[in-house]
Amino acid sequence: MRFLIVGDIVGKPGRQVLADNLEVIKEKLNIEGVIVNGENAAGGLGIVPEVCEEILSYGVDVITTGNHIWDKKEIVDYIDYQPRLIRPLNYPSGVPGRGWVAVEGKGKKWIVANMSGRVFMPSLDCPFRRIEEELEDFRRITNMILLDFHAEASSEKIAMGWFLDGKVSCVFGTHTHVATADERILPQGTAYITDIGMTGSHDSVLGVKTEDILSRFLTQMPIRYRVAKDNVKLNGIVVEIDEITGRATEISRLSIS
Repeated sequence: MRFLIVGDIVGKPGRQVLADNLEVIKEKLNIEGVIVNGENAAGGLGIVPEVCEEILSYGVDVITTGNHIWDKKEIVDYIDYQPRLIRPLNYPSGVPGRGWVAVEGKGKKWIVANMSGRVFMPSLDCPFRRIEEELEDFRRITNMILLDFHAEASSEKIAMGWFLDGKVSCVFGTHTHVATADERILPQGTAYITDIGMTGSHDSVLGVKTEDILSRFLTQMPIRYRVAKDNVKLNGIVVEIDEITGRATEISRLSIS
């Protein structure tokens, strides 16, 4: 089964390039499952119900998030009613929403889980122990398990890849908005990449207008960040997974203007 996994969508430009290209990519590459990270999809920070429904309408199966999931207050009540929008699994118990979802279609089942790192990030439950607690239940449903590890430190992401090698099908990093060139299949069959990159303006600083970020660095004064609109690209990966064993057989980066 072939999956398209799209890197962090930043604002309307990111949503538009996804809308413009998704069906063509799916047809050309025989994609059967689509996952996107949408935690910056609404105005460059957070996500709202309308934007979530818009992205799903493009043909997206699951929207993952990260540390900005609660930046828009409207999402707090909505997230319990939209199972295809997930937040990091390692939030404490009682937090709204869910950290994973099982998707079924055309006789196939697959699971997407979301986890947040703790290095240079908000202090949540241990992501390593938390995902390990769920694996047995996941495997009762399917062997095809994909994890969005939303984390800052490359060392923590790489460690998670090795920790889960042979236990899940794919570990892909999000959050830094910069695609890495270390995609590989680990020895026990897990596809891995440290970061799948950003879907948004690449003539920017991580999707934000360059002058806004420079002003903040130069003056240390608060400033309202604006979403950049120039040189918009879709970044992500394509992963092929054996439906029986759950092992990855292929991983490649994708970048489309």
